Amino acid sequence: MRYFKLSNKNLKNAKVSKKDEFYTQLSDIERELKYYKHHFKNKIVYSNCDDPRISNFFHYFSYNFEKLGLKKLIATCYKNQDMDLFSQNNSEQAIYLEYDGDKNNNNIPDPEEIGIKFLKNDGDFRSKESIELLKLSDIVVTNPPFSLFREYVAQLIEYDKKFIIVGHQNAISYKEIFKLIKENKMWLGYGFKGGAAHFINKHYEDYAAAGDHKEGMIRVSGVVWFTNLDINKRHEDLILYKKYNPEEYPHYENYDAINVDITKEIPMDYNGNIGVPITFLDKYNPEQFEIIALGIVGSIDFTSNRKMEILDKNGNPTGKCTYNAKGTLYRLYNPKKDKIPAFKDCETGALYSSIYARIIIKKIKG
Repeated sequence: MRYFKLSNKNLKNAKVSKKDEFYTQLSDIERELKYYKHHFKNKIVYSNCDDPRISNFFHYFSYNFEKLGLKKLIATCYKNQDMDLFSQNNSEQAIYLEYDGDKNNNNIPDPEEIGIKFLKNDGDFRSKESIELLKLSDIVVTNPPFSLFREYVAQLIEYDKKFIIVGHQNAISYKEIFKLIKENKMWLGYGFKGGAAHFINKHYEDYAAAGDHKEGMIRVSGVVWFTNLDINKRHEDLILYKKYNPEEYPHYENYDAINVDITKEIPMDYNGNIGVPITFLDKYNPEQFEIIALGIVGSIDFTSNRKMEILDKNGNPTGKCTYNAKGTLYRLYNPKKDKIPAFKDCETGALYSSIYARIIIKKIKG
């Protein structure tokens, strides 16, 4: 198996081809779940998107069953369509495993202690059998398919389940996911080391630099943990140290907010609306900030009174003028920070830059 750094383009390819079986490393699971141990006592944990025969989620929970005080562990996966994905390489039938804990006092999940059961259907998390197992569970912990992330989360919410799941930060901009974050029904966990994760996946070429290489793995940037379990991180205030000045924090021309490019540079003395990058959610404390909106088209009204000419990708005029500038946030062009302008005021000739997706927030306390 080869290794590469997964780009947004390749994520889209995975979505189209459904080849997004990204198997999570045990070290990443251990690093994150150490913060949630008190949540697992006397609970049924369900991993419904992992081949339980090779899943590191099953490994973690079965070997830590007694330490966590679990009641039961259940794991299912979608029926094998590629025999090389499985360690046994001898079954195409979907199965699920149940583990109720150690029976012979050796603190090891022995094969004879693990109940192996065959599913009638394909093991898809949306199947009737999988949903019945979901109903029995208390906490879902898994790495769901990136291509089905919206649908997967919607199911968890529908059945009112607690969860700790892996996803890509791009999912934050999905209106269904952002709504849950805004309503404090879902938030980010502690995260992957260096803001990236290494997964087992056999479908891609090796494009990674030598320094990023991990044998048999791919590196995916922007991967995060999503959860609705309370954690200490969620109540830690972001320390603010910079003061507001209009030159450093320009106001958007088409929305009542100032722009902040780096989360830690949110001004401590500004009490109006602030546009921050989506990475802000890693530091979000709902007791310190209020989330107002997602700063992308379709979420808030970007209409302005300025008639703007749209410039092409090289900053050249296109002759097309608009009042809403394609539904994106924009501010005055800064040649020191911006590569090229995106818009030109049709009356004054002033140049403006478009802003990548922003979350609009407001301080609750200093």
